[in-house]
Parts: sequence; structure tokens; C-alpha cells
Amino acid sequence: MQRWRGVVIIGAMAAVILWLAVSGQLALYIHPRYNVFTVLMAVIAVVLVVGSLVGRRHHDDEDAPPPSRPQRAVALTAAAIAGAFTVGMIVIPPATLSTATAEQREINSTAASDAAAFEAATSADADAVAQFTVREWATILRQTSDLSFFANKPVNELVGFVTPDADDPDNVFYVSRFVVTCCAVDAQPLGVPVYLPGWSQSFSRDEWISVDGSFASNPSSASVQPVVVIPDAVTPIEQPREPYLF
Repeated sequence: MQRWRGVVIIGAMAAVILWLAVSGQLALYIHPRYNVFTVLMAVIAVVLVVGSLVGRRHHDDEDAPPPSRPQRAVALTAAAIAGAFTVGMIVIPPATLSTATAEQREINSTAASDAAAFEAATSADADAVAQFTVREWATILRQTSDLSFFANKPVNELVGFVTPDADDPDNVFYVSRFVVTCCAVDAQPLGVPVYLPGWSQSFSRDEWISVDGSFASNPSSASVQPVVVIPDAVTPIEQPREPYLF
């Protein structure tokens, strides 16, 4: 009985993975480069589970010695944890990481100091600058606060979710995104500071927005960010199909 309990749980978890893949939500948990591998492993797991259930022999459990009490306790605990995880994945709708996680992991603590990327940004033309995401701008802001660098480099449709600035939450917020290397566990938050006094009257934490504007010296005396975006327009949008940057 214990063996079949494990087989059923593995099958259920594999089925959840396949459901996430079909519904397009697997990217909320892992990098897209691993989708094919993960789905393939889930399909193999389902095939093996079906084969085990179809080809099982009733006398298997009868021939095996009865498990001891500690073994039963460990098996039940493991089954409960795995079962709770599987049920949770089904019952609780998949959701992206949010401001709470961004604050725990500290925004821009892992923004790259990439000399090559910075050099490329220095010579980028207007069309290239228009394609910059939170990742590119966060990398640039980590390496320079020279306003002359940002001349003629406007922010164009910068997409992310709202995260209040810890030092001046009334006047400054970040346009934030998570960068995922492998899976949601290693996701790191990046953000571009925006100066907009009273922003919370129009927008809420975790709301997805698109920002147009230009960089300038930070008017806030409380915020530690030397350069911020002064927005020309802040537009609420729907969460992107792929909310993470890869």
C-alpha cells in the first residue's frame, strides 16, 4: 500500500506540471529553457505510473514484511507533505512573485556591474534605447549617476510592477521585475526608481504599469537613489504573459 501511495503522488505531481505547461503558466516557476526537459520528465513519470498501476501484482504487498511503526510514520509524513504540495498547486492559482518577495531579497542587490553592457548602452541608438527593459536600466543605474549619460535617453514604455521605495515610500517607487536564472527560487528583483509624489493615490503596490519619462536628479531628500525617472505618463496595464525577465 505504501508503494502505491508514492506512485499516485508522483503521478499527481507530474499531472500538475503538465497542466501548468498546457495552461502556459509553467514559466511562473521555471526558466523557459527548462520547459521541454520538465515536460518530458513529467510525461515519462506519467507513463511509468500508469505502467506500475496496470502491471501491479496483488501479492507484492503480501510477500513484503510489514513496515515498522517508525517507517510508517516517515512514509505518512512524506506522503502528507507531497500530497499537500500537489493539492496546493491545484487549489491555489499560480501567481507571480510580488513586492513582498522583492523587499525580502532587496531590489537591485544583484544588478550586474557589466562593463560591456554599459559600453553598449553608451553607444546605443534611439531605437535600441527604446527597447531597454528594467534589466538594462537597473544595470546602467548601478554603474553611473552621471546625468550627462542619460541625456537623449528617454524611458519608453518601461514595464513592471509597483514597489514602494523603502526610504521615501510617499514620493518614490520602483518599476520592478524579477530576473530568473533557473526557477522562481533564485529570482532576483531589479527596479528603476520613479519620482512621483502621492503616487499611492493613483496606483497600488504590485500593480503593473508602463512608464514613459526621462532621468533626472532625485528631488527627494529622503531617498538614497541619486537618479530617478521623472514620468511623463504612468499607465496601468495587465500583467504580461511572461512577467519575469530571463
